[in-house]
Amino acid sequence: MSIDVNNESGTEVDERAILDIARYALARMRIHPLSELSVIVVDEEAMEQLHIQWMDLPGPTDVMSFPMDELRPPTKDEEEAPQGLLGDIVLCPEVAKRQGEDAPTQHSMDEELQLLTVHGVLHLLGYDHEEPDEKAEMFGLQAAIVDGWRGERGVSGPSPAPTVS
Repeated sequence: MSIDVNNESGTEVDERAILDIARYALARMRIHPLSELSVIVVDEEAMEQLHIQWMDLPGPTDVMSFPMDELRPPTKDEEEAPQGLLGDIVLCPEVAKRQGEDAPTQHSMDEELQLLTVHGVLHLLGYDHEEPDEKAEMFGLQAAIVDGWRGERGVSGPSPAPTVS
């Protein structure tokens, strides 16, 4: 699995944790081990520009996903998914910091960035949360991945609650 993390934000973030949770999420979703993913960490100004350009919405957001190839988990009849370029996930640590502080289970910016990384991976794989049933599926899967990753690392305490609506 080729995963690049590029921090252009000027904010210190735990790049190793972002890389590790992205790798864990892709393995858990059984994505081909030769697939490629890029994670870019940007400041609020850059995120706001992307948000306006691609979503026509004002202000910065927490995470955006830009899929390349249409990759997906393998079906029941397939042993593994096809390989390819998954795409880009763009994260904004300033927004993540505020969300972590405001969440019901207050948590750090880095914990929020880990949650948002999984959220971005799921979007790249075609998951969405526009409809209630889609939201339940995506957020349930997101929680299971984050909890599994935290459990493997012996992290105690409540997992970050989803702050993405």
